[in-house]
Amino acid sequence: MDEKLVYNVNVTAQDVLPTPEEIKRRVPLTDQAETTVLEGRHALERILDRKDHRVMVVVGPCSIHDPVAAMDYARRLKGIADEVGDTLFIVMRVYFEKPRTTTGWKGLINDPRMNDSFHIEEGLQLARKVLRDINELGLPAGTEALDPISPQYLGDLVTWSAIGARTAESQTHREMASGLSTPVGFKNATDGGLQVAINALLSVSRPHSFLGINQSGQVSVIRTKGNGYGHIVLRGGAKGPNYDSATIAVVEKELAKNRLPANIVVDCSHANSNKDHNLQPLVASDCAHQIMEGSRSIVGLMLESNINAGNQSIPADLKQLKYGVSVTDACIDWPTTEKLLREIRQKLKDVLPNRVPRTAEIRKISG
Repeated sequence: MDEKLVYNVNVTAQDVLPTPEEIKRRVPLTDQAETTVLEGRHALERILDRKDHRVMVVVGPCSIHDPVAAMDYARRLKGIADEVGDTLFIVMRVYFEKPRTTTGWKGLINDPRMNDSFHIEEGLQLARKVLRDINELGLPAGTEALDPISPQYLGDLVTWSAIGARTAESQTHREMASGLSTPVGFKNATDGGLQVAINALLSVSRPHSFLGINQSGQVSVIRTKGNGYGHIVLRGGAKGPNYDSATIAVVEKELAKNRLPANIVVDCSHANSNKDHNLQPLVASDCAHQIMEGSRSIVGLMLESNINAGNQSIPADLKQLKYGVSVTDACIDWPTTEKLLREIRQKLKDVLPNRVPRTAEIRKISG
């Protein structure tokens, strides 16, 4: 019998990666980074439990492609995070994996050299170092959980996780999210529908058993207890934005019907800004006004921001890359970001402490 006829017909190579333990030995978790992660997760849990009046803001580049620029951005963000910290809890958006509708650059982990060479071992180690260095500044980090293996390498350095619109319906990602150590936001479907995210929240809160790897790299049956801090992220859809007060009311009703906490994060980019990065401040400002007018359910915002505005294609000669400019979705620049965060803080600083928790909200789903 010729196994070649039936086994791995379309596979050209199988390169063995270092185990999570090995990568962690190369880039160990430091005491300062651990403190940032633990305190950050605790703060987010308190926000979702309505024990902390602040609004979480996940802000940063659409994707990380230049570690030097990422740290430059992180140092700037840390300064403003300290300034607005009485009102806004800032988490840096640190995305290393990019889901592609067809083809394109898949992110720093998959292709760190940005030339389709796919040195994933190098990418995992580099991503871990970037996360550690950001956390050592005292700045918590959030990322998209796209590949179900990656959290074993990076999860100890992540404060908040997102499941994207393209993967929120995936059973694999729901199972993985049920075991993540972070609060996790599920985005609504790309068509704007809510049911995919609602189903995901119901699923992620329950125990699951699935295939994965352990810290030694062994294939294992992973058994989880469920993640009690799932929440919905509104990012708009094919029919346009979904952050307006009428839609927020509909989302609140759907969450209540499914006995889910009324915790809503609004993604100010993507379809909510009609894919125009210049409109993100308007979306954020509208959400701030809703909170000022009494909305209790909007607990967070997401912003795509970089040192410089817009985006760029990846050139053949990487020396031609513009510094601090996104290579994926277009971002607002740093001056706009800084101004916006200060404005939101000014609008909400006297309002948020008076937010009254809804006593009928249910932290855990029965059954």
